[in-house]
Amino acid sequence: MSKTVTGTIERQGFGPGTWALASDDGQTYELKNAPAELRQAGVKATVTGEIRDDVMSLAMIGPVLEVRSFELN
Repeated sequence: MSKTVTGTIERQGFGPGTWALASDDGQTYELKNAPAELRQAGVKATVTGEIRDDVMSLAMIGPVLEVRSFELN
């Protein structure tokens, strides 16, 4: 399912951690395949991608959003 989400990039999780998008509506998404430009804590961004129900994650912070495109705000 394709989704576009606006929020703030965060580094979350235990161990090595993971990059996440804390959306403006309160949902947190784990970012899959986030490019280097998007991996900056505190940056506001709009991310478009696919919700991946077929992917398991150790972080368990929310749905996995595979990044297709993004715009830094």
